[in-house]
Amino acid sequence: MRLLTVDVGTGTQDVCLFDTALALENSYKLVMPSPTLMVRRRLRAATQRREAVLLTGWLMGGGPSQWAARDHVRAGGLLYATPEAARTFDDDLDRVQRELGVQIVSADEAQALPASVTRLELKDFDYPLLERAFAEFGVALRPDAVAVAVFDHGAAPPGCSDRQFRFDYLDARCRAARALPTAQAQLAAFGHCAEAVPADLTRLRAVVAAAQGLAAPLCVMDTAPAAVLGALLDARVAAALTQAGGGLVANVGNFHCLAFRFGPAGITGLFEHHTGELTPAKLDAYLGALADSRLDRRAVFDDMGHGALVYDPQPLPAPFYLAALGPRRALLAGSAHAPYFAAPFGDMMLAGCYGLLRALAAAYPEFSAPIEQALSGAGGRAPWEVN
Repeated sequence: MRLLTVDVGTGTQDVCLFDTALALENSYKLVMPSPTLMVRRRLRAATQRREAVLLTGWLMGGGPSQWAARDHVRAGGLLYATPEAARTFDDDLDRVQRELGVQIVSADEAQALPASVTRLELKDFDYPLLERAFAEFGVALRPDAVAVAVFDHGAAPPGCSDRQFRFDYLDARCRAARALPTAQAQLAAFGHCAEAVPADLTRLRAVVAAAQGLAAPLCVMDTAPAAVLGALLDARVAAALTQAGGGLVANVGNFHCLAFRFGPAGITGLFEHHTGELTPAKLDAYLGALADSRLDRRAVFDDMGHGALVYDPQPLPAPFYLAALGPRRALLAGSAHAPYFAAPFGDMMLAGCYGLLRALAAAYPEFSAPIEQALSGAGGRAPWEVN
């Protein structure tokens, strides 16, 4: 059974093609530029060539691509976008036009633009691109199932901050999942079958739309719980959390930092902020406050973060256990909390992909047995014995 997992971040997209007949360490892996960085690069090249640009496709991750769009217009370039593509920059299309200078065009108007206009298709998940990349190495994808993670703020209603809206979603999902028996099951509940993605999770739904024509079942999930779920597959993390009666697992990503707090019954809190707003000292203070059950949601939000939640007023035992992962985990290198740098199956950058495997098993029970067997380390044949 072949399973394709893709963890889409702001800096990289991390890809793992997993065969349940192989040892997980023998999976084929790619860590490549993120889709938003790819769009940024192409937009900047068009700006230098003084070309008009049309953005089509689907809502996707912003950040670098949005900054490049802004710079293109500031440099005097024309930038057109279909409504769905324009929502990459903001759900409020009037604001996209007013503040970024993007000209929103219908599908018919886009079709009528001259051939000299550079066309860029936006999407977080580009299966044909991955198929071609693997084919260059003689590997045919043909996955039996696919799982993709992206960071989704959701479609906040007018007047509601997207940071507030996202954190309300995280809160609701955690509260519902806490009825499940383990931390792993609770985090896996953040995964959604393609046909059951909530309507307001527009970026996850855009991944589903971009995957139209894919024959395999598709599971989509938020990146932060996927990474932390993957960290729990590090045997040292799992054992330490059990022995300590709980602790924190922090994923310090390129753009966002999220930490889950765990107790014996699973999730007992979380904290999320923008990585660029954090210093080592500030991050240390936030994590300490989360462990002590005194971290205030409003204080984090007012500091340009998303927020914090504490479900258990009882502080974690001191000193609390902390595991860290993510491409910017060096922010915690000198932490007073003495973090362990998690590396599930020896590969920190693929933690989100490994978490996606467990979420896929929960979303589609027919895949559960072979996935759980492989995650346990059973089997483990060499590639030449299978392919």
